[in-house]
Amino acid sequence: MANVTFKGNGVTLLGNEVKVGEKAPNFSVLANDLSEVTLDNTKGNVRLISVVPSLDTGVCDAQTRRFNEEAAGLPNVKILTVSVDLPFAQKRWCGAAGIENVQTLSDHRDLSFGEAYGVAIQELRLLTRAVFVVDSNDIVTYVEYVPEATDHPNYDAAIAAAKDAK
Repeated sequence: MANVTFKGNGVTLLGNEVKVGEKAPNFSVLANDLSEVTLDNTKGNVRLISVVPSLDTGVCDAQTRRFNEEAAGLPNVKILTVSVDLPFAQKRWCGAAGIENVQTLSDHRDLSFGEAYGVAIQELRLLTRAVFVVDSNDIVTYVEYVPEATDHPNYDAAIAAAKDAK
């Protein structure tokens, strides 16, 4: 498993670590309108999946805004942001932040995404910061488990991976 800290303290990640070259695990999360969303909903597209602990924190806010801005240069990529924030809170945050190019998804119900991708923090019931790129054939082409969950991911590497994925 990925070795991750949260504010300098070691945490236990639930689920299986995802690796480049593997078939992307399926998951079930909620959209802002409470409809169920799975990996299959975006089948045939390249997906950049940005995982954040909570949209209402500085780094998570900046990460989601950055990928929203970068979306214009990634016309064939679906950008998904997953957190355990309630769908209502995600919708409110997106409206206040002007987020229109990223789909926010909530894993609060059963940590389906968190456990499938090995990002659920057992001690906090939050998701650790990570970025995944999944190609149109559902193969994982990029993985970053950010070692310190309060740090930024490598935006340039994730964006380059999304551009290179087919």
